[in-house]
Amino acid sequence: MDQKQIYQATVAHYLSPIREYLEDVTVSEIMINHADEIFIERDGSLVKTPARFADIESYEIAVNNVLQFTGKSVSDENPLIDGRLPDGSRVHVALHPCARLGTVMSIRKYNKSVLDIDWLVELGTATDEAVEYLKIAVASERNMLVAGGTSSGKTSLLNALSTFIPKGQRIVVIEDSAELQLQQDHVISMESRASDRYGRGHVGIRELFRSSLRLRPDRIIIGEVRGGEAIDMIQAMTSGHGGSMGTLHADNPFDALARLETMALMSKVELPITALRSQVASALDVLVQMNRSLSGHRIISQIAEVEGLDDATGRYKIRDIFTLKRNPAGSERRTSLAWTGQKSLQAGHLNEDEEGLVTEKTRRIFESD
Repeated sequence: MDQKQIYQATVAHYLSPIREYLEDVTVSEIMINHADEIFIERDGSLVKTPARFADIESYEIAVNNVLQFTGKSVSDENPLIDGRLPDGSRVHVALHPCARLGTVMSIRKYNKSVLDIDWLVELGTATDEAVEYLKIAVASERNMLVAGGTSSGKTSLLNALSTFIPKGQRIVVIEDSAELQLQQDHVISMESRASDRYGRGHVGIRELFRSSLRLRPDRIIIGEVRGGEAIDMIQAMTSGHGGSMGTLHADNPFDALARLETMALMSKVELPITALRSQVASALDVLVQMNRSLSGHRIISQIAEVEGLDDATGRYKIRDIFTLKRNPAGSERRTSLAWTGQKSLQAGHLNEDEEGLVTEKTRRIFESD
């Protein structure tokens, strides 16, 4: 039995109180607030379970065992810890005193199923027209960001969109904790590394991004943009790495651009704000907004294109291509994603191969007037 199998067996033993939820494919997340207070997320809704650990000591032992798999340990010096279970599920642990009432652990389960674009249609808000638009945007190497709140489906959407990347391209994927499941033949997966207890060996997203540029990528995909690496991504997008994609936390496309700008300012690169905004507007082409409805369903609420900067105000200009529209009374769903009537900025500028992807469903979006 190799080391990974040993860890799988021991983790399964120590997490036996929640094993049924780890094995339940309908459960997407397990949240342990205390040894005897365990919630799960199932079909977008939070449910309190009857599961519990025997006592606090057995719970703490389970947490230590989970962290051991990634070479990490519980300590006062490092009270916030990220890790992974042997099956790839993402784990976050918060220790006292950061977690005031004691150790908290959340397990975001690794989805083993391969998501394709049909998943978008099953959401009920992505029409065939919107799906075809996104397919053309990815194939034509437009730089894209997927924005949304926590657990809104950003990573799942990025997985689905990646199926549209043409075969034969070299893709470098950069993540804090591996979640993306790209199905292309030529994928280089890179993951950040925390420093050890002595502060040595840290490798962040920014360092990985700089390394990726030396690996001759056709496309770069960042699981989540969250810091100073934003400036490197922006500059890469404007210097020949078209078709790059990533996710970030934001409530709407305007906030996504403002947040990206703020994160770029977190870097030590000194750049006037007007020059930075110009680069952001030039780098990004398409913004896809994900939201989680009150019922727990994850939906695409908006697809917009970045037009540039307003000459008078210097602020970002976006063009809504698809937005949520209210359906007539009596419809199965209250809202659905619909074309706004705005032409894509790509209208009349697609090359011959890209033109071949346009069908009657999207012709009105991409035809020039």
